[in-house]
Amino acid sequence: MDQRIKSEHTRHLIIEKSFLLFYENGFKTTSVDTIMKATKLTKGAFYHHFKNKSEIGHAVIAQKVQKRIHDSMIKPLYENKNAIELLKTTFSNRLKSFSSFEKEHGCPANNLINEIGDTEEGYQLALKEIINDWKKALILLIEKGKKENEIKKNINSEATAIYLISSFEGVRGIRKLYKDDTILDTYITGLTHYIEQLKK
Repeated sequence: MDQRIKSEHTRHLIIEKSFLLFYENGFKTTSVDTIMKATKLTKGAFYHHFKNKSEIGHAVIAQKVQKRIHDSMIKPLYENKNAIELLKTTFSNRLKSFSSFEKEHGCPANNLINEIGDTEEGYQLALKEIINDWKKALILLIEKGKKENEIKKNINSEATAIYLISSFEGVRGIRKLYKDDTILDTYITGLTHYIEQLKK
């Protein structure tokens, strides 16, 4: 195998395993030794790619957490479809797509925000950027809906975007307390009703 490709594969493996360990066990309780054990790599291989756990944390946020939210919650909002329907389907479809593991462990981004978002400015900025990108996409969609007479003109676009993000993240956290999806189903019903109220 080409050395460059091998190196990229090793880096990817470290990021992938670190993400899963942070997701399942938390960032603070996951040590570099735990990551090395999961990857079956030597210390030399690990430290060739990352100086410390802080650096791997930033890589996980940038390459795993950000990508998950972009692909599932931001990118769909830019589709050329009815704004009301896009809001309903983007949020409800994502909730319905989660595996049992994802439902039991909540949102990786929200977990990191709660665990380390206030401990280091670098993490705070990286996580905030993800939320800001999501908020921006929602505001643009809502404004587009207003212009196309799909959404009421007097709706506060930023307030609506923040509410949608916060309620979505909140129910993902609450779901961790339950053994079934009743709370998610009830949330989707309430969310659908809320979005319908935005309709012109």
